[in-house]
Amino acid sequence: MNAGCRSSLSERLTRLFARTAAGVKFDLDVTRALLGRLGNPHQALQFVHVAGTNGKGSVCAMVESVFRAAGYRTALYTSPHMVRFNERIRVEGREISDQELADLFDLVDPHDQSLAAAPGGRETTFFELTTVMAFEYFRRQGVQLAVLETGMGGRLDATNVVDPLLSVITRIGIEHREYLGDTLEQIAGEKAGIIKPGRAVICGAMDPAARAVIEETAARRNAPFVSVEETVSVRRVGRPSLSGQKVKVETENAAYPPVTLPLAGSYQLENVATAVSAVEYLSQATAFNADEGAIRRGLESVAWPGRCQVLSDHPPVLLDVAHNPDAARALAAALREIADRRKVILVFSLLADKDCRGVLKELAPVVTRCIVVQLHTARAMPADALLACVKQAGIECSILPLADARTEAIEWAREHDGVVCIAGSLYLAGEVLGINKEH
Repeated sequence: MNAGCRSSLSERLTRLFARTAAGVKFDLDVTRALLGRLGNPHQALQFVHVAGTNGKGSVCAMVESVFRAAGYRTALYTSPHMVRFNERIRVEGREISDQELADLFDLVDPHDQSLAAAPGGRETTFFELTTVMAFEYFRRQGVQLAVLETGMGGRLDATNVVDPLLSVITRIGIEHREYLGDTLEQIAGEKAGIIKPGRAVICGAMDPAARAVIEETAARRNAPFVSVEETVSVRRVGRPSLSGQKVKVETENAAYPPVTLPLAGSYQLENVATAVSAVEYLSQATAFNADEGAIRRGLESVAWPGRCQVLSDHPPVLLDVAHNPDAARALAAALREIADRRKVILVFSLLADKDCRGVLKELAPVVTRCIVVQLHTARAMPADALLACVKQAGIECSILPLADARTEAIEWAREHDGVVCIAGSLYLAGEVLGINKEH
């Protein structure tokens, strides 16, 4: 794309991102109205719809990778992005191009403005407009199966206008209390909102209180309920390494040969189980079929940045987006395996609305030292507040800009034969990956 077109896209994205100031709107009618103006592109597509607190992105990536390996024209819609907006919308593993993105915005935005100008109308939010653009793009691309990640919650999330072949709900934790509720049961109720009458739901491993809500909702809607914990077993074969882990998957229907998963971290075993359960259900109950070879090829080629991602080996530098206590607990377990008694230095930052104390409670037992980084977003937790939180957790800590923090952490790890872990906010991961691309 030439410089003029990049500049043109930048202006469009500026207008799109300006909509984040409107916050979150739980109102599917506006999304449906805009889709109607475009001829309802989502109705021409087949979907797998995935909700949850932790693991939903990894599960989406795995399911899409498997069906792409099976020969289908697949799409993946996820959020948020880390480096470029284009990451959110992919077909056959390829990010939407700048030109395609600019063309879509020019198509959809005038319809949105027209609807907003009508009595009682309003402009779509950032996420609502992005979702509509993704559906139109997938229709234009002739996508056969789209794997769709919810943005927040499920019941009134903009993605919940679809009637999917299958719903999937991964592990649920306390998050976004101001929108989803204060209890696990309330949050599970919002996530369960993606379950459609008569359409099956795959329920990943989760707290019994959350699972009960999912199961009750499925029963009310006459939706077949599939418990991953009861139908799929995933175990490691041998020791994990920085390059990934070999896993053995057994289900009610098959015992698969060992698969080399390129994603590190023991928590990915749970995600593999959920993804394989979804793949098997679709293969048995729909026209989509992924055989043993496709499952192996898809899992062995899956890519999902920022989830225990190894950026370098000497010393080991890991990047993870653990930004809530449950995710931090999973990361701590992974660090115990990967560090193997070596000291860990943490480069850390979070957004202001996250449970800093809860995250650090999980990470403190495996971290020797921490360097706090100030994120470049209005939503960031101030560095001095982060510093106080880290010190309260009993970890030696300092504050540095990201580039300096990374350099100092690597030098410290070399000196102490340690491991660097960069963790916390997705914004932090995005800044790190952005720096990597520049170099």
